[in-house]
Amino acid sequence: MNESRYQNGFDKLMEYTLTENKDISTHLKISEALKDIAPDVGKYIIEFAYGDIYSRSGLSNKQRAIVTISSLVTQGTEPQLELHINTGLTAGLTEEEIVESITHLIPYTGFPRVLNALTVAKKVFAMRREEKH
Repeated sequence: MNESRYQNGFDKLMEYTLTENKDISTHLKISEALKDIAPDVGKYIIEFAYGDIYSRSGLSNKQRAIVTISSLVTQGTEPQLELHINTGLTAGLTEEEIVESITHLIPYTGFPRVLNALTVAKKVFAMRREEKH
């Protein structure tokens, strides 16, 4: 394992990761859950996704979060969407920016996926509000 590549990815990942609320999904939990069956997947998330892709110049963390959320909405991948709505909030997106980004996808992906995504967003927003109390 290339330690500097892993560390670079881990440092970038932590810019998107909320660690105080144990109920919120994170990439670290995913890596831990897969450790016994597919340990390399966690390494790929950190080294490749965050070390190589998320660490590139040209987009801010907030812009990357919007792109990722939009992609996941169009794919209909709600478990990963929940995770990335959380990372988007941690990166500084507002609830309004997330809702508007999802709503903007209606003509491109349709009402069913947008409605599902808004349901996920509502759940994440409620979880995040609970942690502040």
